[in-house]
Amino acid sequence: MSTPAPHVPLSLLDFATVYRGETPRDAFRRSVELARRAEELGYTRIWYSEHHNMTSIASSAPAVLIAHVAAKTDHIRLGSGGVMLPNHAPLVIAEQFGTLAELYPDRIDLGLGRAPGTDARTVAALRRSPQNAENFPRDVLELQGFLAGRSRVQGVEAIPGADTNVPLYILGSSLFGATLAAKLGLPYSFASHFAPDALVPAVKAYRENFTPSEFCPEPYVIAAVNVTASDTEEDAVRQSDIVRRRRVETMALRGRQVGEEDLDLLMSSPAAEMILSMLRYHAVGTGEQVAEYLEGFTRHADADELMISLQSPTTTEALTSMSILADAWGLPLSS
Repeated sequence: MSTPAPHVPLSLLDFATVYRGETPRDAFRRSVELARRAEELGYTRIWYSEHHNMTSIASSAPAVLIAHVAAKTDHIRLGSGGVMLPNHAPLVIAEQFGTLAELYPDRIDLGLGRAPGTDARTVAALRRSPQNAENFPRDVLELQGFLAGRSRVQGVEAIPGADTNVPLYILGSSLFGATLAAKLGLPYSFASHFAPDALVPAVKAYRENFTPSEFCPEPYVIAAVNVTASDTEEDAVRQSDIVRRRRVETMALRGRQVGEEDLDLLMSSPAAEMILSMLRYHAVGTGEQVAEYLEGFTRHADADELMISLQSPTTTEALTSMSILADAWGLPLSS
């Protein structure tokens, strides 16, 4: 296969998925396997997102998972995509990610989200208030101060954390995050893998209003996109169909299992249509087809980097998809 022209970097989202009949331990083992392979294939970074009270997602404590994976890999960047800052005191996050930065220098990212990453009952169990989201801009600045060794809280320093300057990324799915990232002069990552509607206007607003900072002199956009790649188009479509059915079953039925005939009926419902609209940006096909789709998506999103959400029914198929994409995209293999 001829080497294509240089593309934007590719990175990965890992939700530490727990499949039926498994425990989180199984998910963490797979996360290590995926990270090691991604490192070999030349992916730039892997991010883990903070979710709570979700039986199929085990990445509720990103800092702990990052530490585990970092200890078993050599150089790939690892980070949060993201830490839901309203759930935490900025000092605690500065200390956690400062610890990671001291243990694994130049490998740690800190993506920050404004949503709670869960439902209202769980927010209460976290001892947090839904109103905490209103403090997000102030909390980002406080966290940034701790990590830069310029604390905004008199007499309080993040130890570890101070002077580590862990790179911050603002995550978002609306104009709010885009506006904040532009104002603070920080990189911006858009969650177009599940919230596609505001992608174009948000990126446009970010780029047009960006204020350079010492941390990020130029705007930098990471756009997330779903990928299902296989050796044949037919098999990629088959995998995608399974993923789509699971997505509807999980979100519409909230963990309840039904027969295939009932699921067939559900798949044709307005509720399923709304759920599947979240997967609008989904590259499905052979390596060549997926690469062509991603080239168009990069232009559409005006992105500097793509964050890939692998959509495959099994770990083996996800690893294959990741390898096919890396080859088609021309990623530099690790020596």
